[in-house]
Amino acid sequence: MRVIVSVFNNLYTDQRVEKVCKTLYDNGYQPILIGNNWLGDPAMQRPYPFVRISLKSKKLRFAYIEFQRKLYQEIKKYADNKTILLANDLETIMPNYLISKKLGIPLVFDSHEIFTEMPTIQGRWVKSVWKKIESTFIPKIKRMITASDSYANWFVKEYRINKPVVVKNFPKKLEFNGANENSPKIILYQGWLNYSRGIDKAILAMQSINNAELWIAGGGPMEKEFKEIANHANVSDKVKFLGKLHPEDLRKLTPKADVGISIEENNGLSYYYSLPNKISDYIQSRVPVVVSDFPEMKNIVNTFGVGEIIENHSPEHLAEKLNTVLEKGKASYLYNLNVAADELCWENQEEKILKIFADASKEILQ
Repeated sequence: MRVIVSVFNNLYTDQRVEKVCKTLYDNGYQPILIGNNWLGDPAMQRPYPFVRISLKSKKLRFAYIEFQRKLYQEIKKYADNKTILLANDLETIMPNYLISKKLGIPLVFDSHEIFTEMPTIQGRWVKSVWKKIESTFIPKIKRMITASDSYANWFVKEYRINKPVVVKNFPKKLEFNGANENSPKIILYQGWLNYSRGIDKAILAMQSINNAELWIAGGGPMEKEFKEIANHANVSDKVKFLGKLHPEDLRKLTPKADVGISIEENNGLSYYYSLPNKISDYIQSRVPVVVSDFPEMKNIVNTFGVGEIIENHSPEHLAEKLNTVLEKGKASYLYNLNVAADELCWENQEEKILKIFADASKEILQ
């Protein structure tokens, strides 16, 4: 059974889409992955075919429009009446929905976030455009996936739909090879360098943390600004910007850390209800965490006892929580991290993916 998977990015670092495609591929499906060349066209290898749509637009809002038209044409090349469509996030939902109706084939929609509640579009006119797309198509989707229970409950309340299937963005199990002791200690942030991630607060917190370095692994539009903040705070020697890393390289880096941070700020419900994949990446690497006081994040820490929860985003308070974890040491969290790692893994999510696609396959074969 062919599955055409589409997403608005260049595919290189999208671990969720990669895991879903690999699960489908390993279980006899034939995925074709469609992305684009927005933010580059890095070389990569996959065991299944992939395509990157070439975008000529230089501004993101025009790139979205260009992508809609080109994605529709690209899907048409591969889709027939024996195809399942998998659309990831609002940027891909319209072309996929139109083709699914035209050919009478199943559509699965995976909402990695609540796009209309992202901090970057709050208070901007574009929110009304995306809200119109969301309210038009979400209620019509028969098979929907999302990344947290809080997201799923929000969609149910907002659009009076059946609860989406929750497939959490956990990593695959990693073999644990023992904890390392660092001097100086390593505080790790991994992810996109953008607004509302708490990165600026973490940089300022380094003024109150001794014998430690903050490693920032990722790229994004605010990298230059964060470097300037580190320079003005006189902590440039304690903050390392590692750049955008391939997922495989990131998996090698993460276990080296003494603590991992996920300290998003509440500037939109998409962040407030999120369960960032970096938290389970840290846990799978047996690295304790410091997280925001958000429902999904604090539930992980409270359930498994794998770190600390911040009550506010002041640099002084963040430094206090980070120092608590660093002083306890990784070894004191190891038992709890092992228990959490066994539970919070992709292997425990795959069956939900396969059930959805098995049901969609039956619809085609009827």
